[in-house]
Amino acid sequence: MNWNQSEQNGEHDDRDQSLLLLQMGDGCCVSEDYIQAFRHYEQAAILDPDASAPYVGMALLEYQRGDLDRAEISFRVARRLNPTCSRAYLGLAVIAQEREDFAFAFEMYLKSVESDPENLLALLGLFQVSCQMRTFEKMTGYLESYLQMHPRDTSVMSCLASLYIRDNKFAQAKKILTETIRIAPNNDIAIDLLEEVEYNLSKQK
Repeated sequence: MNWNQSEQNGEHDDRDQSLLLLQMGDGCCVSEDYIQAFRHYEQAAILDPDASAPYVGMALLEYQRGDLDRAEISFRVARRLNPTCSRAYLGLAVIAQEREDFAFAFEMYLKSVESDPENLLALLGLFQVSCQMRTFEKMTGYLESYLQMHPRDTSVMSCLASLYIRDNKFAQAKKILTETIRIAPNNDIAIDLLEEVEYNLSKQK
């Protein structure tokens, strides 16, 4: 008998069972059976102790019930198990922002975006904290990169336009705001920003 093969098969069985439990936990969250969801995530973590996803699931449930300390611990475990886990960095960023630790929140949002450039929640969180800290380095580039992948996302388009306005790039701001309003004619934020842009452009003539 090949003992190594037998052990490997056992590991695969545990991982498969862990994935099944993870899916069951997600399903319980959808049906709002949060107690059972937490149990499934716990069991999934036991069967596959190297997986980050069960700890992210537990962290989200702990955050939802207002236990920020336990949520932070679970997100940190997920980050340790998977240093590129965008959702773990996002969770740590949200908690830090709630605690008004904006420097750490900025760092975690940035890592989340770097791990997953398409993570819209992380991108918008990074923009929000950047506004709070008045730190906009790299922000324009991240927003531009995201829009290359999602060119009709009006929330990101408005954020980018506001940065163009801040940098006195009024022509670029007008172009993106005009496109935003074409996609969403009732977007009041874009309409107000476009009025500001056109006023500044008129002064340059």
